Amino acid sequence: MLRRLDLRATVSSARRVRELLPRAALDVAHALDVVRPICDDVRDRGDAAVLDATERFDGVRPDAIRVPDGVAAEALAALDPAVRAALEEAIRRARLVHQGQVRPPVTVDVAPGTRVTETWVPVGRVGLYVPGGRVAYPSSVVMNVVPAQVAGVESLAVASPPHREFGGRPHPVILAACALLGVAEIYAVGGAQAVAMFAYGTDSCPAVDLVTGPGNVYVAAAKRLLMGVVGIDAEAGPTEIAILADHTADPAYVAADLIAQAEHDPLAACLLVTTSPELVDAVDVELDKQVPATRHRARVEEALAGQGAAAIVDDIAAGVFVVDAWGAEHLEVQTVDAAAVAARVRNAGAIFVGEFAPVPLGDYLAGSNHVLPTGGTARHTGGLSVASFQRGIHLIAADRAGLSAAAPAIAALGGAEDLLGHVDAVRARLR
Repeated sequence: MLRRLDLRATVSSARRVRELLPRAALDVAHALDVVRPICDDVRDRGDAAVLDATERFDGVRPDAIRVPDGVAAEALAALDPAVRAALEEAIRRARLVHQGQVRPPVTVDVAPGTRVTETWVPVGRVGLYVPGGRVAYPSSVVMNVVPAQVAGVESLAVASPPHREFGGRPHPVILAACALLGVAEIYAVGGAQAVAMFAYGTDSCPAVDLVTGPGNVYVAAAKRLLMGVVGIDAEAGPTEIAILADHTADPAYVAADLIAQAEHDPLAACLLVTTSPELVDAVDVELDKQVPATRHRARVEEALAGQGAAAIVDDIAAGVFVVDAWGAEHLEVQTVDAAAVAARVRNAGAIFVGEFAPVPLGDYLAGSNHVLPTGGTARHTGGLSVASFQRGIHLIAADRAGLSAAAPAIAALGGAEDLLGHVDAVRARLR
């Protein structure tokens, strides 16, 4: 079932690897033409434009874009107790992991009389986007809200698409997750119009400083268009998994993990990188058994046929080179001494080490964040974290002696750059 790519002794550059390996194209540039008039309309007409776009794209027109107070609490009261308990545990674990990311101020005495302190200040107001297309993602509420709260953000708003079957409101499990986290400001808005609402502000929703959270290509395009008007975390594309495995990997586990990622989206990319052609044979057998029994069979089959592949490499070192070049959102390492192999990988959104750490553990309960870089951007970008919601600010302090000691060098550099006003500003203090 998996397309085979023989990369043994043939791959010499990371660029060539990226050309050979499958990954769904995300045509954000084309989507920009679609979202630009939507965003401009929201800027000009506010709530009315948001409601019009919601009716057009979601097939429902809510009475108001903001979910009334008390609705989320009602959804929580009606939530399946098992789901509530799972969400509470996911929140507990996520708080533990993200609290470990909090950075204390750092003070450095760079010279006698001169000191620089770096402090971390939270963003004032954040708009958190939670997708709601094919399925509801209460786990994405957790992954967006927890690091923002730990970072100290004081004003949080969540937007998620409305559903006709739920009275023009977001999915009840999304609302319940918001209630568990104490988020009261919730909007029944999805797509580009949600990003524009957050960026420009409307009568119902004050503008935010930062928008985070994954979404479809139109959400990504709106983020690109409005970047600068508002801060963004990343342009999220279709989800993806790479599995680096050797002959010791269990083919049933590998097949199950490929299916688990493929069920997200027909555009999901599912890559097996292995030193063992025999493992590929065994994984194909397992896929033949497991795919027909999976709930979202059609979606899985489309993803595996479109962006599924098995790349055969000479050795684990070559495998590490290939997965580094591809830069997967999720990377599983199922090899001998998996921890040591994982430590050699530089480019991945998150790395899952060993046969008992599958991607779903990170999606829900590891405590790590599942809002991760896609499309190869893991080569330069990390996942959502406490740092995403804070800004580093330098506090520079000096006394007269400290400035006097630095003055000759400032004069030399200011003169070299023909910025003599800089030099004079220092000299004025030292006369």
